[in-house]
Amino acid sequence: MADKTTLVLPGSKMTVPTPIKRTIQVSASVVLTALVVLAVVLVNTLMISRTGSAAQGLGTWLAFIKRGDIQATMVLTALVTVLFVYWQRDKERR
Repeated sequence: MADKTTLVLPGSKMTVPTPIKRTIQVSASVVLTALVVLAVVLVNTLMISRTGSAAQGLGTWLAFIKRGDIQATMVLTALVTVLFVYWQRDKERR
C-alpha cells in the first residue's frame, strides 16, 4: 500500500496517497507556468503591437501552448523539480 501524506489546499487538508499528491503538485506547476507564459505573451503583444489587441496575444499563446513539445517540456520540468525537492528534503532528514 502506498504511503499516505497530507495535501494542503486552500481551505482544506486531506490525507492522500503520495503519488496522487505528486501528480497534483506537477499539474499545478504546469498550470501556473502556462499562466505566467500567458501574462508574458499578453504584455508583450500589448506593448509591441500597434493595435494593442489582447485577442492577438491570446491567439499567439494558444498556438504556443498547444504544441506538444512545449507541453512535454512543461510537464517534464515540473516533474523533475517536484521529485528533486522531495529527494533533497529526504536527504536532509538523514
